[in-house]
Amino acid sequence: MTEVVISGTGLYTPSASISNEELVESFNAYVKRFNEQHRLEIEAGEREPMAESSAPFIEKASGIRSRYVMDKSGILDIDRMTPFLPERSNEELSVQAEMAVAAAHEALRRAGRTAAEVDAVICAASNMQRAYPAMAIEIQNALGAGGYAYDMNVACSSATFGLQAAVDALRGGSANVVLMVNPEICSGHLNFADRDSHFIFGDVATAVVVERKDTAVSDHQFEVLGCKLQTQFSNNIRNNFGFLNRADERGVGARDKLFVQNGRKVFKDVCPMVAQQITDHIDELGVSVEELKRLWLHQANINMNSLVARKVLGRDPAPEEAPIILDEYANTSSAGSIIAFHKYQDDIESGATGVICSFGAGYSIGSVVVRKI
Repeated sequence: MTEVVISGTGLYTPSASISNEELVESFNAYVKRFNEQHRLEIEAGEREPMAESSAPFIEKASGIRSRYVMDKSGILDIDRMTPFLPERSNEELSVQAEMAVAAAHEALRRAGRTAAEVDAVICAASNMQRAYPAMAIEIQNALGAGGYAYDMNVACSSATFGLQAAVDALRGGSANVVLMVNPEICSGHLNFADRDSHFIFGDVATAVVVERKDTAVSDHQFEVLGCKLQTQFSNNIRNNFGFLNRADERGVGARDKLFVQNGRKVFKDVCPMVAQQITDHIDELGVSVEELKRLWLHQANINMNSLVARKVLGRDPAPEEAPIILDEYANTSSAGSIIAFHKYQDDIESGATGVICSFGAGYSIGSVVVRKI
């Protein structure tokens, strides 16, 4: 069987950041105006008043302190409360491709590869800004890569599913060097007027180079010991925005056309599934819990990550064993576990074993067990 390595990772971080305090100030101003505009209905019991938020509430509920976004002013404008990203002409590089290309350049540099050596590009993300042409093909063209390219979407697990697809392509012989990118503009599908979710997401792009071990030249190699995927249908995390919305005008503007979730149910359902998947996966590969030096987990909620790590390790994890980046980046969907891997890989020793794991809507769970070379 062809041995496969991750040889390089890259990260694109938007220049604009919004702190919890800034987000709350804007949200609470919106709430005060809303309650005043609907004061008579609220007093008559015909409408529930909106509740204000606070920065301590957000941090306690999620562990998030700030988030990077592609546009800050539109989000904080209480007359808009959504990012302002002007549509580009068909002749210009799209914003999502631009993000992916920036992350890809760093991943290729760390892998010691040129774009011309890439013969497959997979764009794996929870939202694509258009149906077609595929974002991956635009990214392939912008980089000057060869071979083939395609998009895939498994929500927050898109990156780990993308890694599985890359490994399969290499072992199947259809590619020699695969670039897997995750451009996530999560702020575009978030309801910034919803107290329960307006703080959750941020924007970012990550990239991973995956290639044959026998031809890799990087100083940052991790051998892929195994990939494991699972899905189980659930409506507890959902976004119904799509091209068919125009076929039924009655639902335009409905709450479920943006991100919605039953957070408590997701927590209860997903955490045991993720812990069991990781435990089963390492057992199948003959890796003991004691050998696990790092868990690069999906960055959705600090309480979920703490619980999963504790269940897998059988004890409270040390901070370096399950690094957290969501305090700075918030939830970046598929990119979260890759950001953690990108930022916290160079400090572990050769021979160390870890797990890149994602979990999210679907439900979908992906785990990739790697060992540093």
